[in-house]
Amino acid sequence: MNKNRWLAILAVFALVVAACGGGDDNADDESTKAEDQTDSSADDGGDADEPEPADDAVAGSDGDLLLLQWQAPSQANAHLSTGTKDLLASSLVLEPLAEIGPGGELVPVLATEIPSADNGGISEDQTQMTWNLRDDIMWSDGTPFTADDVVFTSEYCSDELTGCQGNADFLEAESIVADDDYTVTITFKEPTGWPFKLFVSYTSPILQRAQFEPCVGEGATGCSDENLSPVGTGPYTVTELRPEDAVTYVMNENYRGIAEGKPAFGGVQIKGGGDAESAARSVLEIGEADYAWNLQVAPEILAPMEAAGNGVVQSAFTTNVEHINLNQTDPNGDPRSDYSDGNNPNPFFKDNPELHRALSLAINRQELVTVGYGASGIPACNMWHVAGEITDALDWCLEQDIDEANSILDGLGYDDTDGDGVRELSDGTPLEWDYVTSTNAVRQSNQELIKDYWEEIGVKANMKNESASLFFDGTGASDVSIWKFFSDIEMFTNGASAPNGAEYLSNWTTDEIPDSTNNWGGGNMPRLTNDEFDQLSAEVASLAVSDPSRAEKIKRMDEILSSEAVIPLILRANVSAFKADIEGIGDLNGWDSEYWNIEDWSRAG
Repeated sequence: MNKNRWLAILAVFALVVAACGGGDDNADDESTKAEDQTDSSADDGGDADEPEPADDAVAGSDGDLLLLQWQAPSQANAHLSTGTKDLLASSLVLEPLAEIGPGGELVPVLATEIPSADNGGISEDQTQMTWNLRDDIMWSDGTPFTADDVVFTSEYCSDELTGCQGNADFLEAESIVADDDYTVTITFKEPTGWPFKLFVSYTSPILQRAQFEPCVGEGATGCSDENLSPVGTGPYTVTELRPEDAVTYVMNENYRGIAEGKPAFGGVQIKGGGDAESAARSVLEIGEADYAWNLQVAPEILAPMEAAGNGVVQSAFTTNVEHINLNQTDPNGDPRSDYSDGNNPNPFFKDNPELHRALSLAINRQELVTVGYGASGIPACNMWHVAGEITDALDWCLEQDIDEANSILDGLGYDDTDGDGVRELSDGTPLEWDYVTSTNAVRQSNQELIKDYWEEIGVKANMKNESASLFFDGTGASDVSIWKFFSDIEMFTNGASAPNGAEYLSNWTTDEIPDSTNNWGGGNMPRLTNDEFDQLSAEVASLAVSDPSRAEKIKRMDEILSSEAVIPLILRANVSAFKADIEGIGDLNGWDSEYWNIEDWSRAG
């Protein structure tokens, strides 16, 4: 694989090394080349890149903004969901100490600067970091934001019973203390190579102690009102959230940008339902909506829509990979898809990498890209795609090989003894599985292609699709959600929320397996259990970005994941559409919320 292709995607580690205190001597060529793509002024927030408000700008004067998320939000507390639809809904209200900009740069939000070795914010032994907070921030209820709210957020998420998705990250801290009203020091239990897991990006915002203190631990189950309408520091507040339908916001009258005319829009509605194609049409052809998210729309359909002239399509490559999960537990077991300390293995996929290889070899990834994604997709054999850390050990998957796939299955003894076209296990169980994804035209077209490929090797897949709102429901309520995974095979896209391979791949450790005891909250949906993987994850967590062994360990983790439990298919760009008269968007942000700078958006004229 030509690695130069990936430079156009993202390489941000030269900047990250500097932020973490590492030197340039160990930076690889790809990182160095990409440095000019990032904002070298990340420590001061990159203010030079922010649009200057008009002298007569009045906050809220541009009317209402209609945002289409065809995967409708379920709630607005980012800590209780890893589903992007809910994280986006939260990001208009709740803010972190720092965001990640479109180029992977860290941008202060509630903090005054990004901690680094150079400014004294990160200790030499990488066990401590200090955040200096802004002293001019108010919560939407008019009370001051202070370091105590940061400390409270750690208390909230450190209690396992609360159900925070980042619980394991918070438990890596020995202490999180307020040195004064506007200074917070985090001391880690171990040296931490990437100390920006906590309070950075829309996945880890700050909660107000006054509102959420009753919601810690067992109290979390009684806090639906708080989760639907959190008090925040962001540009908007929720007035109504109807789960799986719509969220309505009004301008936060206590937002710090009011005097500068921010936000320009006085009200926002996120409207769910429908599908990606209808959302794209609403913006690009009809012009009735201002934004459409996550446009998995065939290129031959999307291009004529954009040609109508009512809107523009933007895209951003990061690490989003459309992939297939092979359930390593038995969806028909008792309990269903429960790890049960390894006592509920999947009869097909557990400890069977050769079956995984055969299924992967049978797939023509380039055809999937051509049919479903066009220029917004690239065939993928692995899950991690940040320059300098991309393994090429799995590049054999780039060429479809039906003959080799059949040979592998023959060698495994999977024969079609009854002549029905479907191979069986030695006990007569057919290689037949339910293959589930969200309701989406592109996904259904890719499903059908994969079904046909697998038929050529004697495998039967029963295609099923579920409403996106239920399939990606992060509350634990939906039995068809990707976390419960009550089938043998599921397909969707996810990606990293930060350019940190160690953190992202740690989602597939044994400790991250979702089950009823953690409210289906872990990130290891396929239930991978691999001792080497778990050990590598523990080792790489403490390595500085400048350590040359870090990249090699990340590559090996990816190789294990992508050859045992996950079949990567397509590296996907984030693709969204904006109405032509929306200004101030800048580059589409694939690392953080696409609404990360919504306070800068305005309507022309």
